[in-house]
Formats: sequence, structure tokens, C-alpha cells
Amino acid sequence: MGDGFDRVTTVLFLISLVALAPAVGVAADDPAATIERLPVHVETLDDPPAPTAARDDPSARTPGMRAQLGGFVSIQVNVDGAGQNIVGDAGNEPSIAIDPLNPDNIVIGWRQFDNVASNFRQAGWAFSNDGGQSWTFPGVIEPGIFRSDPVLDTDSTGTFYYNSLKNDFSMDVFKSFDAGQSWPDDAPAFGGDKNWMAVDKTGGVGDGQVYGTWQRNFNCCGLSVFTRSTDGAASFEFPVPVTNTPSFGTMAVGPDGTVYSSGVREADLVNFAVSRSTDARDSGSSPTFSGVLVPLGGTMGFSSGPNPAGLLGQANVAIDASGGSSDGNVYLLSSVNPSGSDPLDVFLARSTDGGATWAAPVRVNDDAQASGAYQWFGTLSVAPNGRLDAVWNDNRNSGQTNISELFYAYSWDAGDSWLGNVPVSPSFDSFVGWPNQNKLGDYYTMISDAAGGSLAWAATFNGEQDVYFLRVFPDCNDNGTSDVDDIAGGGSSDVDGNNIPDECEGGLLLSSPDPGLPGQINSLTAAGAGAGNRVAFVRGTAAGIFPAPGCPGVNLGIDSPKRMGQEVADGAGEAVLTVSFPGSISGQTALFQAFDRVDCTVSNVVTFVFP
Repeated sequence: MGDGFDRVTTVLFLISLVALAPAVGVAADDPAATIERLPVHVETLDDPPAPTAARDDPSARTPGMRAQLGGFVSIQVNVDGAGQNIVGDAGNEPSIAIDPLNPDNIVIGWRQFDNVASNFRQAGWAFSNDGGQSWTFPGVIEPGIFRSDPVLDTDSTGTFYYNSLKNDFSMDVFKSFDAGQSWPDDAPAFGGDKNWMAVDKTGGVGDGQVYGTWQRNFNCCGLSVFTRSTDGAASFEFPVPVTNTPSFGTMAVGPDGTVYSSGVREADLVNFAVSRSTDARDSGSSPTFSGVLVPLGGTMGFSSGPNPAGLLGQANVAIDASGGSSDGNVYLLSSVNPSGSDPLDVFLARSTDGGATWAAPVRVNDDAQASGAYQWFGTLSVAPNGRLDAVWNDNRNSGQTNISELFYAYSWDAGDSWLGNVPVSPSFDSFVGWPNQNKLGDYYTMISDAAGGSLAWAATFNGEQDVYFLRVFPDCNDNGTSDVDDIAGGGSSDVDGNNIPDECEGGLLLSSPDPGLPGQINSLTAAGAGAGNRVAFVRGTAAGIFPAPGCPGVNLGIDSPKRMGQEVADGAGEAVLTVSFPGSISGQTALFQAFDRVDCTVSNVVTFVFP
């Protein structure tokens, strides 16, 4: 395979949003007209490789970053063998894949820049065998070969796939049979710029088939932008067209094997579109597509604000495979430029009939609509229990275009309403660490399980662009544990079965011991009790289920708890117990809970480790 070191001019179109509208007198499907309107950095070779790679200098190291905000910890992925940060390199556009048979096996691929002095990029990757707590970064799949736009996935047997774009706008798909440690097999897969990939894991007739798509300009095959492999990525079929040619978006496979492709309609780059194929799963048929335009509350953002030379967020299509009342729902989410003064919001639309029709879009972020904040890189995944997880970068708290935090929100009602809307990372500067290319890439990726979402994202906590792994999860009681686990483990009750701990819906909320020091007087505060009601406080050492004294049918979430005392709630419904903990409790873990002895409401369980 050639290295392609002949210098090719980078194509960069920086245009105003006004220019996104179709030109008068130009056919909407005119490819030449569309090329003139393309606003993003096309993936071609510009700089040659830098003379030196940052990782080759062992002195260019700082401690590996673990960026924490509350119970959310972003763990740096692109680290050396000692877990240290490599000073002077960069990574962005991370894509994550998780072994469905062993979720501890995780692989993340990204655009690897060995030196920020050059925008020459390669197919970087790292793997984890402990659920993302530590990472091994071997380097790049093919050293010295220009590669971009990584997309990873797995099949139902745990084989990993890595889709990678080359300088000539063709794709290769690599395979790993050892949880991402090596990539011995690869196959050409046609392709083009802004490629995406999805693998059928339904267990149906299409299980194991690999699908790829891309934009219709800067590609191999004109309007034919979809390819399929029916032999586990050993070979790929000649591409076929896709209705509306969705571009700058993701793909997904529904529970029945239907293939969905999302993006903006490339004929105008304004209208969002979702196309679907119900026969791509049938290896004996040539795939055909139908599709519709989807109102999403605004237009896609390009090359401005916090990401001057890239997308402000691609389209994300995701399918509910929960088996419940929302099974089969199709969701489309993106950061969009809405009408009015707000530059960018995250919106979600839902289809309950397989993408044929769509409900009105819902705004996900909850800041004031005229706040002027950018909510960019909106990213969506759907959990197997039907929960929707969404993340995005958000500058609402800084008021500065380049200073963002990562925000998280979730929905238990198929996207009708959203909870959370909380920052889950420290702030970072999206204008630093550019690898001779003024952007933080174009996308993040996330995969959800029952308890939360596993996110691959990029940020600049080290003063340079690095790749991070983060677990996000519903945490209404702010105890650092997923609400799903709280309820399943008995630490929180959920009487109405809406997946939200009862203490977050007007019940008792117990705080941690204050100041939380052994050998001192501490206070425990329970809020939300009935005014004048007696509130009992208990403690123990292990979670469990134990009947609440005097409250038939009501259980506490601590095994064999010991009574600490009781207090009467004041007029605001707050009861405060003061207690002294001995110095010998230092280093021990204690569980605390409270319950209202009059109306039998039970608080959350607080798990506290004494210093």
C-alpha cells in the first residue's frame, strides 16, 4: 500500500450559513453545485509527516489525565505504556466499540497526529480489558499511511471492525479477533469522505453483515454511496444509491435488521434526512432505500464558533431495541442552528413507524433559548432498557465561545422529557492543541448499557487534544452511582416504576455526613420530610433489604441497619441528626439512610468512606 506522500492541497470551504441554501437556477441534485457549498475540511493529505513523533521522546511526558467532576471521571486513552500523557501529539474524532460478550473489552480508534506541528494523521487505537479503567495505546494500525474518519463496531461474536478512510477517498475495513490487540485482516470497502459503518448484531437473517456509507462528493462512485459485506468484511459489494444521500451522519441497524442512514440531504445541506433499507439484511437482494426529510428545529452547523474548521455536530440516528413499549422507535439527534439568536441547540426527533413519519422535534438542552450558548457535538445512544442518553459540549457557564464543559442528559419517556442537563467534566478550551488544523475533529461516539453510557470523546485538559473514555449515567441523587444500580440494589426505592429513585421525586433526600471527619461532631440532614414528623436515621456496612420498623411493606436499603437516633422535621421538612463518630472509623465505609416514621417515605442510601 503506497504512502501517498505527494502533497495534495487541502480543500477547505469556509462559507456562511446563508450560502448553504441552494443557488437560484441550480438543480437541487447537481453534484457540482453541492461541492461548491461543502463547508468542511475534506480528508486529503496536506502536511507530510512531522520529522519526529512526540512519543519517541521519553522526556516528553506528563501524568496521564483523569479529569473528574463529581462522580464522573474522564480517563485519558492515548497514553504511553506507563499510563503517562505524551506531550506534543494530538487525537480527535474518537469512535468506540464494546465486545457484546465481554463488556470489559473496549476499543477506541481516533485520528492520531504524532506531532501537532503536522496535520498528517493516521489510524490510532487503544484497547482496554478492564471496562475502560486503563488503556493500552500500541500506536497506529499502518505506520506512515495517511488515514482519517475512524469508525469502529463489533459483531455479535465479539469481532471488532475498524473502518478507515484513506487519502484517495477509499475505505479499508480492518478486523481484530483478540479484543483490539491486533488487526491482521483488512479489505477494501470502496468509500468516500465522511464515511460511517454499522454491523448487524440482531441475531436475524442479516446478523454479521457489515454496512458502510459516505457522502456523494469526494468518493469512489458518484451517487452510489452504500456498500455491504455479507462475508464478515472479507469483501464488499459495489455501492448502490441511497435516497436523499444523507451526509455527515451515522448509521444504525434496527432490531428487525432494517438499516438506517442519517445526515443532511446533500443536495442542499440544509434538510435533515433519514433513509432506510428493509432488504439490505437479505444477502440475496441488492439493497434499495426509501427516505424522508426530518424537521429537526434548525440547520446543521459548520465551520464556526468553537470548532472553526469542522462540523459543530453530525446527525445521530439510533434505534430502540428494548423489547418494551418503545421498541423499534427511531431517533434522530443533532446540534442545530435554530431560528432566533441562539447559535446552536441540541434537538431530537422521534419516529414510531420505522422512520416513515416523525414527531415535532424536542429541545434537549435546558438553558434559556436566548442564552447565546453553543451546544455542540450532540451525541446520542439508546440503552437496552429504552433510556436515551445524550451528551454535548456546552459553553453556557463560561460565556466564551472556546470554553466548554461536557453536558449529559437522559430520557426515560422516549425523548418527550429530559432529566439531568448537568456538566460531567471540567471546562476545557477547544482552541488549544490544534494539530495544524483548526478543529477538535467532527464527532464523538457513545454506546449505552442498562446503567449508563460509555463515551469516547476529545478534550484539552492537558493543554492539547487528547482522547478520553467517560462513563455517564443517571444520578438524580448525586451519589456517584447510576440510579439504575441504586434501584436494582435496593439503595433507592422506585414505587411508581418510572426508573427514577423516589427520593428524587419529592421524597426524603439524605446528605453525606458533614464535615465527614472521625473524632468530631457530624451532622446528617434529611430533607423532604413532613413538617413535624419524626425522622429516624440508621447506618450499616452493607447494602441489602430490611423492613422499615413501623412501616409495613416498606424496605430500607441497608442490611441489618443499626438505629442512630431520630429527630423531628422543622417547618421546611428538614431533620438534622448530630452524632459523633469515633476516630477508629477512619478508613471504613459506612452506609446511611433515613425514613419518615409518620408517612413511611424512605431516603436514598448514602455510601461514605471516612478519611
